Amino acid sequence: MRQVAAGVAPAVVVAAVTVPQLSYHATHADPRLGAYVLFSVLLVVPLVWRRRFPLGTFAFAATVALAQWVADVRVAADLVLLIYLYTVASRCRARVAIAAAGVVGVGALLAAVRWPETGSWAGTGSWTETFLLLSGPVVTVLLLGVNARQRRDALRAAVEQAAVAERTRIAAEMHDVIAHSLAVMVTLSEGAARKQAKDPQRAGDAMRQVAETGRQALTETRRLLGIVHGEREEEGNRRPQPGLAQLGDLFERVRSTGLTVESAVTAVPSGMPPGAELTVYRIVQEALTNTLKHATAARRVSVAVTPGPGSVTVDVHDDGTPAPGRTDAGHGLAGMRERATVYAGTVTAGPDPRGGWRVHADLALPAEAPG
Repeated sequence: MRQVAAGVAPAVVVAAVTVPQLSYHATHADPRLGAYVLFSVLLVVPLVWRRRFPLGTFAFAATVALAQWVADVRVAADLVLLIYLYTVASRCRARVAIAAAGVVGVGALLAAVRWPETGSWAGTGSWTETFLLLSGPVVTVLLLGVNARQRRDALRAAVEQAAVAERTRIAAEMHDVIAHSLAVMVTLSEGAARKQAKDPQRAGDAMRQVAETGRQALTETRRLLGIVHGEREEEGNRRPQPGLAQLGDLFERVRSTGLTVESAVTAVPSGMPPGAELTVYRIVQEALTNTLKHATAARRVSVAVTPGPGSVTVDVHDDGTPAPGRTDAGHGLAGMRERATVYAGTVTAGPDPRGGWRVHADLALPAEAPG
């Protein structure tokens, strides 16, 4: 319906342009008045459907124009051919648009030969002058239509690229949420199984923590999947993206597994963007997840987040023995590096000379963020 409505406006304008000509022939009792009215109506009315059927309406209008030429009837409504041509050029491939322009160009040539006085600016009645005058608008409309289609295609490509980037970002978010939650749940479950016989109360506490972690992961996963499917979050379920302020909750979840977490998080710069805080949070989360999953006999992990002048440094070090085959080329570490790249940062990970495993990241903050 919107396409039909958009076609009504130009149809009304062109119809208004044809009124003076039709009134003139009606006043002078021209016997061909019916032909003028018929051809005008046949040219103008299909404008209503030109956006939905660009090629069909163009072909119909070109056929009507040819019949008009054969009948030797000139109507002001002929200018609609330029509108049909623009629609084809702006919605179809370039070769189709050029072919349509060629059809209109042939029509301009036929009109110039039959009615040379129409466009003669010197009063000589030269068909070449008329043809040149009629060809100018044809070329102009073709170029305008092709340019409009190219701009629309570029915008569509940009939107699709942004959608792909957003899906990639959401996939990284889901990886971080699910991997961390599962690592915590597995560690808690193993601890509960070991303590079930000797300390059933602590085993029960651990299992309740497993349930709570699972519920949080499920809620976050549903939220992310809702974004993917374009669903709007309910007011009560809206939660801000995690940042440095949420690191304390993250450390508590890890501590519940029995791992000691020592933290040194310096005050956040007032101008630090939320995106940078989210990146720092996810890097710390992934590093702690890797400790839970891959470090053997880890008892302690230290986390230091230190903002500096125009930068922020993240350092996570555990005292566990790196598991055989553990490298710095996993998917989680690749995700860390991708996040850090957004802020011109770097991430390194590997065995530490002091023992254990160390993850170190440096991010550059925007210039407006004070250090």
